[in-house]
Amino acid sequence: MTVASSITQVPLEVEEYLTWLATEKGRSKNTLAAYRRDLRAYTGWLAERGTGLADVEPADIEAYVAALRGDGRAPATVARAVVAVRSLHAFCAAEGILPVDPAADVEPPGVPRGLPKGLSEEEVERLLDVVVGADPVARRDRAILEVLYGTGIRIAELVGLSLGDLDLDDALLRVLGKGSKERVLPIGRLAREALVEWLDTGGRPAMAPARWARRGDAEAVFLNQRGGRLTRQGAWLIVQGHGRRAGLERALSPHTLRHSCATHMLDHGADIRAVQELLGHASISTTQIYTGVSVERLFAVYGAAHPRARPVD
Repeated sequence: MTVASSITQVPLEVEEYLTWLATEKGRSKNTLAAYRRDLRAYTGWLAERGTGLADVEPADIEAYVAALRGDGRAPATVARAVVAVRSLHAFCAAEGILPVDPAADVEPPGVPRGLPKGLSEEEVERLLDVVVGADPVARRDRAILEVLYGTGIRIAELVGLSLGDLDLDDALLRVLGKGSKERVLPIGRLAREALVEWLDTGGRPAMAPARWARRGDAEAVFLNQRGGRLTRQGAWLIVQGHGRRAGLERALSPHTLRHSCATHMLDHGADIRAVQELLGHASISTTQIYTGVSVERLFAVYGAAHPRARPVD
């Protein structure tokens, strides 16, 4: 049986769980929307089998995982759906909404973890050099690329920046990360220069409208050409467009610059816990993914440079 529920509503238990995620855990709107989609599909699948949440057994959850795989879902998609299901049942059992937690002993499926696809330092230079000119759009785009690469912040953190989050005198910026966790980061020299140029006359002021359409737009660091706060999609398109102009073969995304920032810092000897703090990773195991990239480069350099490692001509 495939997983293709047509229901639009979710059970009351799911609504209570989503409310708890929002109020107690501070989950973002995007995260809540993803959980709602996954749990709507799950409860719809159960309804088609004539099973309510109170009647679920471990075998039902295992059958649901099999159904997801049978639909050809990617391993990461299946794992995310199972996390939502396990979390729902754990919440309902802990709150006494349902008598037992049938998912307690159901192991989430593993997800193959690949190495991040970052840019080389030469490719980053090529990307940053492609933005030329002193018009407002060029100043904004140059600042966006420099800040993304220079700080490693997420795209949502970038477009969420407000003017009060910047301290250019001390070269610092404040970001609100996942789970509403705040961190203060240093701004590198070139990123700071790009921000100063963007915020100066001829940059952001020239793009600001005569009257702000929304309250939050007036404080936004980055604006679109209509004078509103730049969106995630807008920033994504800016990065991709300049990637194409720089002749980068693979599709470029804001997250590519985040990967590149972390990898290049580790390549140059940065402490992994400092990189963890910079990127806002809750667990150092997430940051450790990047050490694999650096080890690969270490072996490449060693193989090319060490006299006992180079192939004989």
